[in-house]
Amino acid sequence: MSADLHCHTKMSDGSVTIEELVILAKNKGITTISVTDHDTFAGSTRAKVFAQRHGVTVIPGIEISAFDYDRNQKVHVLCYYCSHPDRLEGLCKKISDSRKKAASIMVQKVMRLYPVGTDILLRHSHGSTNIFKQHIMHGLMDAGYTNELYGSVYQKLFTPRIGLAYTKIEYPDIHQVLYQVKQAQGIAVIAHPGQLKDSSLLEQLSEEQEIDGIEVWHPSNGENLIPQLIQLAETHSLLMTGGTDFHGMYSKVPRTIGSYVTPEGQVLALEKWKQKHNN
Repeated sequence: MSADLHCHTKMSDGSVTIEELVILAKNKGITTISVTDHDTFAGSTRAKVFAQRHGVTVIPGIEISAFDYDRNQKVHVLCYYCSHPDRLEGLCKKISDSRKKAASIMVQKVMRLYPVGTDILLRHSHGSTNIFKQHIMHGLMDAGYTNELYGSVYQKLFTPRIGLAYTKIEYPDIHQVLYQVKQAQGIAVIAHPGQLKDSSLLEQLSEEQEIDGIEVWHPSNGENLIPQLIQLAETHSLLMTGGTDFHGMYSKVPRTIGSYVTPEGQVLALEKWKQKHNN
């Protein structure tokens, strides 16, 4: 079994469709994936139906955006096997509305800097549940103002706090998000902990049993960090997952699906966790 449990599609900020993602996984020999689009279950639900016809298993998933206000850092929560996704609809809508509001302001700021229209800036967001910076940058590439997504133009526009088009998105508190995931009977996993500015949050959440798992195998987790994450997970009896964080051409560094995977034993542990908590 080869399982990539962190993949994005055009339903959020990935560049491939759900169907393309499934076929890419099949052709690469990846037997299990999870579509974890940002703040929406839409991609995961559609992928499961399509994947069945192609012999690929889809574990239902979502990646929820949150914020650690005590340490002033963004945090992402992967939620798997959610029994009651409807209980998270309000949370997802609130995040989506905040993102759309910020995106609208960003687009207006970009148009004041570059003589382009909204059609070209937003056309790559069609089919997505929201507007992401990648979509705006892709539009600027189409207009000839840059030939790369994450180069000097991106830094000029979107560097936090000082970017000329940067607009803050309001995210819900991490503890509230984890509580709601629990109420929806989902498996809560902290995504890419290597991206956390302050790792004490992960230790706190583990000790206080607010999370069920840690994403151990991820591109941003350095080789020295992985053993530490494994030890932390084993100490607190937490699940361990892995995934490429696949975004297609919207990745900062090119990576194919299946570049990072979850070991078979941990996939089985996820399934056992779900069976146990459903009884």
